[in-house]
Amino acid sequence: MGHREDLLEGAKQCLLDKGYARTTARDIVAASGTNLASIGYHYGSKEALLNQAFLALTEEWGNAVGPAGREGAAPLPADPYARFEAVWGQVIDSFEISRKVWKLQLEVVTRLEYDEALREAIKGPQEEGRTGMAEAFLGMDPEADPEKARVAGMLTQALMAGVMMQWMTDPETAPSAKDLTAGLRAFMEQGPTA
Repeated sequence: MGHREDLLEGAKQCLLDKGYARTTARDIVAASGTNLASIGYHYGSKEALLNQAFLALTEEWGNAVGPAGREGAAPLPADPYARFEAVWGQVIDSFEISRKVWKLQLEVVTRLEYDEALREAIKGPQEEGRTGMAEAFLGMDPEADPEKARVAGMLTQALMAGVMMQWMTDPETAPSAKDLTAGLRAFMEQGPTA
């Protein structure tokens, strides 16, 4: 690997170990075996490097729990409820190994209000993540119906954030994949009210 890749790997490790706010340029240099000048040369600033590292970590996590992470696993069920439960089961089962990534995501959300560069860096990948969630969780083809995939992805992303918060707060009472599926069924079967 070159300095650029070493810096990115070092920054990813620092984010997982120390979080966004507590990671210094010197931490990244120590973790990557590079030098301070290489951060500016390759990324422009420590913040730009951390933003790239954050995006890389969330993409890696998405790939690990999404369809790409199922390589070699049994195909997902065709029934939408069974598929929803299977994918949520995979996400929830990854909690212990994903805890640091989830914690980092929560920290980053608190920074967005005053960090315009971070907010801008996340916009595009957030859109991609939404359509990816619609595809993974609901079996939708984003190209066949982009608007339906967009709104379904938004709902799934909102649900993901809520589930993440509950698991971070109290794993003992956080929802299981079966709970989420039962809740979805209850919601869908409620029907219109008079």
